Amino acid sequence: MSQIRDWAVKCLQDESVALLELIPQLTDDFDRAVELIFQCKGRLIVTGVGKSGHIGAKIAATLASTGTPSFFVNPLDVFHGDLGMITSQDIVLVISHSGQTDELLRFIPYLMERKIVIIGMTGNPKSLIAEYSTCHLSVAVKREACPLNLAPTSSTTASLAMGDALACALMAVRHFEAKDFARFHPGGSLGRRLLTRVKDVMHKENLPVVPPEMNLGEAIIHISDGKLGLAVAMRDEQILGIVTDGDVRRAMQRSRSKFFELSVEDIMTRTPKMVYGDAKISEVEEMMNHYKIHSLLVLDDKEKLVGIIDYFNCMI
Repeated sequence: MSQIRDWAVKCLQDESVALLELIPQLTDDFDRAVELIFQCKGRLIVTGVGKSGHIGAKIAATLASTGTPSFFVNPLDVFHGDLGMITSQDIVLVISHSGQTDELLRFIPYLMERKIVIIGMTGNPKSLIAEYSTCHLSVAVKREACPLNLAPTSSTTASLAMGDALACALMAVRHFEAKDFARFHPGGSLGRRLLTRVKDVMHKENLPVVPPEMNLGEAIIHISDGKLGLAVAMRDEQILGIVTDGDVRRAMQRSRSKFFELSVEDIMTRTPKMVYGDAKISEVEEMMNHYKIHSLLVLDDKEKLVGIIDYFNCMI
């Protein structure tokens, strides 16, 4: 291993250690911070300067996308009108590794005057910001991963991880679910899978429907023409079963010369898996994975066949 890679490994090891050392630093103040944010009737305002500011912006974005109304404010802009963005119902999360950042210390008296709750996140539990905070989250690290022990590395990683810990705890308290996450991410693939319904993407034209008494030689043609790898056996609009191309291959191996004497009902699956048109794509994916199948029959509210959805329909 090259010396360059040695430094990379050491950096990752040092930051891993720094994260694990946060666990003993979790105190009742963490529980209190989560409770205060959960009960907050306003928003969580995150602020910080320099690298802490960049970390704060990411924390605010994570919280906002997981059910906690939140945004980042640059403390330098507060003195030029942005203080009006903060209401008495808000909570302010102040991030500073030293806990002594001048811009934040000048900002804090305005918050205290308006009786706004302050949550401090610093690497120094004895700092002024920690002292002025309603509750304090310690992100102290023994040393930076930087070879010179100067550049914010382990300390910023610790702050970022503590922000994620807040977000995860709040998600649990709010009973935040995947469907809630999708509402905040409608443009992403996860959002589409969680919000899109079966009836929006299913095959519904020229469905491969065959009578159960049809011989397999003819059924093969219908399966091929349908291009879905299956045919649905029906009589009087009632679903009796399905026959797949896999069923056909296995019947051919078993029956050999007698294959063409068989009918659809001789080999069909009589209890096909079905789903309603209003079901979500995420539910279909779960069913397909659970039963190890690639297609489902789609029913309307009158239990009538209206479509077929397969694995490729779910790739949205």
